[in-house]
Amino acid sequence: MKFIDQTKITVSSGKGGPGAVSFLRARLMARGGPDGGDGGKGGDLYFKVNLGINSLLDISLRRSYHAEDGKPGESQNCTGANGEDLVLEVPQGTVIKDEKGEILLDLSEKDQKVLFLKGGRGGKGNAFFKTSTNQAPTHSQPGEPKEELQITLELKLIADVGLIGYPNAGKSTLISAISAAKPKIADYPFTTLTPNLGVVRYGNEKTFVVADIPGIIPGASHGVGLGTQFLRHIERTKCFLHIIDISVFSGRDPLQDYMDINTELEEHDRLNTGKEGFFSLRERKQIVVLNKVDTMKASEAEEIENRFHKEGIKTMSVSAATGQGIKDLIFKAGGLVFGENNNE
Repeated sequence: MKFIDQTKITVSSGKGGPGAVSFLRARLMARGGPDGGDGGKGGDLYFKVNLGINSLLDISLRRSYHAEDGKPGESQNCTGANGEDLVLEVPQGTVIKDEKGEILLDLSEKDQKVLFLKGGRGGKGNAFFKTSTNQAPTHSQPGEPKEELQITLELKLIADVGLIGYPNAGKSTLISAISAAKPKIADYPFTTLTPNLGVVRYGNEKTFVVADIPGIIPGASHGVGLGTQFLRHIERTKCFLHIIDISVFSGRDPLQDYMDINTELEEHDRLNTGKEGFFSLRERKQIVVLNKVDTMKASEAEEIENRFHKEGIKTMSVSAATGQGIKDLIFKAGGLVFGENNNE
């Protein structure tokens, strides 16, 4: 299934039905009184969280959504039928913004249902306007107009832990090692083109959700690579697992990789500070994970660890491929998620 995490649509409620202009016509009553009924109310437009949906694909297939208009009033004081409400179902974590980029609605709670646009009231029929001095009014009210907005829907994944790091650092392999997720795994950059979610068992009864975010590279905060398309998905996480490839095959310096990714997080913060709903990424707690220790001698891995430690950076060494260090990593990550003191 194609993963869509942003789309623009136009939404509107239903307009109210117009009131009727009608006069009673009956046998032996050539000119009866006014009997025009009121128009029906326009349908409301709601947004509802559906936990069974994980993409904005379905809603992106149309450019506009319109609740039903109220029906016109009828003779014999009959009120027109109300327009049917429209409920748009979206994934948990969907944020709705107006044309200026301001947040109108944040659908982060499960089973959340929110009235977004209210339908117009139906107009009064001419029977409503009958008075002692005006026994035969010939006018009625039009229904109230609909509410209409052009909006942008953005999906921010709901996850406890975000995996960050360069493309091909081993994030997909790691998420498959710690959870039941089965992401596509291959030895080339940007294998992960969509975020993957995995549920990790912690202890006997607890679980937490990990999001494998597509690789971040220098310039990502300005849209380079997959850039800002996926940075939003780590905004809601409680902590990061910063995965660093320390094998000689990466062709990069592990410590510089660490610096590069954190520079992108800092730049993301700088560009978004002050915006509604902003959460700092650089200040989020990180577990720095030195991955692929199985590809080198213990002394070589220790040398790399010491470089980080000299900079005051605590690390954990693991091999996602062989499982080395994975249990300890889950224990430490779970401690951050649930506020337990597992991190000394």
